[in-house]
Amino acid sequence: MSEPVLKKTLVRDESFAGVTYHIAGELVPVLQIALTSTPIFFEHHILLWKSPSTRIGVKAVKGLLKRAISGMPILLTSATGPGQIAVSRDGAGQIVPIHLEPGQAIDVREHQYLAATDQVSYSVTRIKGIMNWVFGGNSIIVDQFRAGAAAGIVWVHGFGNVFEIVLGPGESIDLEPGGWLYKDPEVGMKTLTQSLSSGLFGSAASFFWNRLTGPGRVGIQSMYIPTLAVEA
Repeated sequence: MSEPVLKKTLVRDESFAGVTYHIAGELVPVLQIALTSTPIFFEHHILLWKSPSTRIGVKAVKGLLKRAISGMPILLTSATGPGQIAVSRDGAGQIVPIHLEPGQAIDVREHQYLAATDQVSYSVTRIKGIMNWVFGGNSIIVDQFRAGAAAGIVWVHGFGNVFEIVLGPGESIDLEPGGWLYKDPEVGMKTLTQSLSSGLFGSAASFFWNRLTGPGRVGIQSMYIPTLAVEA
């Protein structure tokens, strides 16, 4: 198995899917996007600044009942050019762009996508049998993004630094449950638990992790903020 590789922290003049974007900032990074004919959508509380010509609106998403039950936002903010817009999350970390070719999809940890181009569909699903953090339940909610007939981009925010590993068929990696940030849909995930005992006074503790099995990409964040997660 290859080692996880640190993703680029700075991006300048990257063009894809109808937009040009820049990522800068060593502590709390900022994503700046030049909009022409391709709109983007994002969570409303992350807007940092925009050009006066950039129009802000509302984007409805599919699965409203599922999102409402899960405690997820049922309306998203959209931005339409021409003009510039910048977004950032209130937390130290790293912004990673994920380019999706037509038909490609990516699974993202809930509450950690930053923005996406309008060609990308956005839905949520609950994966049962997975423990998302030490004091969580037995399932997690995952944001799912899929490019349709045209290519698109999803930008995600990872806390700390973000590493990526590409797993071959049957290859696995064990991650601290708060460590995974995104994965290809083909990557399987399950929770493993081990009981640890010191033998003193009969004391014992449980140690558990998520085992992700390829083929596909897995994004790893070096820091986890559990207060931003919804307990399943």
